[in-house]
Amino acid sequence: MKRRDFLKKSLLGAAALTVVPRHVLGGPGHTAPSDQLTKGIIGVGGMGRGHYGYAGTRLVAICDVDRNHLDAGLQLAGEKIAAYHDYRDLINDPNVDIVHIATPPHWHGIMSADAARAGKDIWCEKPMTRTIGEGKRVKEAVKQNGSIFRLNTWFRFTDTFYGMNTTVNKIKKLVDSGMLGWPLKVTISKHTGFNWKFFWVGQTSLPVQQVPAELDYDMWLGPAPYKPYSTHRVHATFRGYWDYDAGGLGDMGQHYIDPVQYLLGKDDTSPVSVEIDAPQQHDDAVGTWRKIAYTYDDGCQIILYGEDNGDPNDAYIEGPGGKVYPNFVCDIPDWEKRLAEYPDPLPQQTDFIDCVRSRQKFALNEENGFRSATIVNMGAVALRLGRNLKFDPDKLLFVDDEAANRLIDQPMRYPWTL
Repeated sequence: MKRRDFLKKSLLGAAALTVVPRHVLGGPGHTAPSDQLTKGIIGVGGMGRGHYGYAGTRLVAICDVDRNHLDAGLQLAGEKIAAYHDYRDLINDPNVDIVHIATPPHWHGIMSADAARAGKDIWCEKPMTRTIGEGKRVKEAVKQNGSIFRLNTWFRFTDTFYGMNTTVNKIKKLVDSGMLGWPLKVTISKHTGFNWKFFWVGQTSLPVQQVPAELDYDMWLGPAPYKPYSTHRVHATFRGYWDYDAGGLGDMGQHYIDPVQYLLGKDDTSPVSVEIDAPQQHDDAVGTWRKIAYTYDDGCQIILYGEDNGDPNDAYIEGPGGKVYPNFVCDIPDWEKRLAEYPDPLPQQTDFIDCVRSRQKFALNEENGFRSATIVNMGAVALRLGRNLKFDPDKLLFVDDEAANRLIDQPMRYPWTL
């Protein structure tokens, strides 16, 4: 059997009994080969190098189109690992179980789908994809090939949520109790942390510069339209250009919006409209915006404040029955005592390595991750077109807007395709 097939089948059937216990091979602390998963990281310029060591895995390969990044990545590894220039070589490496994608977002869709087709499990940085259409293709590829997919934003299940001084599960319990009433409005602004990296904006008059010798710029662009090289277009500042991301909305939007999808119980749907308050955007460089409002078919809303900042006195969650303010302050009398009588939210599967072994879906996967990424991408389309939009969450199409629907599946530069 191939190594990966053995891992899957041994943990799903009676063959699991053949896994050799650690103590038989090497005593306490020894990790048996059958217990250890391997990973390869695509993109080691910054974020990728920050994920070398998560528990239960061993790094065996890295990939980058910048030779300086690759050299730094090899040095950080401290041991001999495989180094690739072309991501396809990494995902086809039989020694790699998990592919970690830490590239700019315009590569996320192609790489995730290709990794799924190669029989790999996938850990992908946010946003899941740069367009709605790419997200649909990733979801299909993961399902068809039985891969385990993790999107790397974790606030729906761990860590203190932005501005609330508590984890999301406690807020979820309050929402599920019904004490706040329905529909709910969630307001996200600088007062709940939404200002970090907000001003990822591009430059409208980039100088044409010579491509540095260490960078394969054509491969860095990949499916994106060809634009002359400029330092500001790549690496740390790429988020300011529509071809690769969507500024602060693309960079941080899914961090804030995904937990709200979970709180509202909207993981299987999307808003039906998006309204923007923003200056006209440049066709290449991402600009700023003041406010984006999303509305669901039942009247629930998500309000994002950008440059406007919002009112510091706004509730984070507001319903007809009560309000929840930053630092998890609620205006319902005796709410904490009353809340104790309600059940806790259902547990979530939050151990990615355990999911790879058991073949259970991770808490934030290709399905619910696609829905929260769709909200980000709905906002990006509205901003680029400079107008409010209606959306059909079942057909995953904008309503009566041909130009908006053309941005769902954007053409890719030859020979790249999804």
